[in-house]
Amino acid sequence: MNNKIKELRRERKLSQEELALAVGTTRQTITSIEAGKYIASLPLAFKIAHFFGMAIEEVFDLSEYAEGGSKNGEI
Repeated sequence: MNNKIKELRRERKLSQEELALAVGTTRQTITSIEAGKYIASLPLAFKIAHFFGMAIEEVFDLSEYAEGGSKNGEI
């Protein structure tokens, strides 16, 4: 899933570790989410979006799941 986490983090001059601590996860999880290798759980996605003062849809690209479709059986 595409997201803007890396861009938002860099705009605010935050390390992956700092973001991870702020949202209660690990740096490795943030790395994997930024790389698109891991899809954040809904609670974590809310925490990340809230941290940046944004809606989930502004941080994560949900277009691939629009209109009830799924990608590779995910969701």
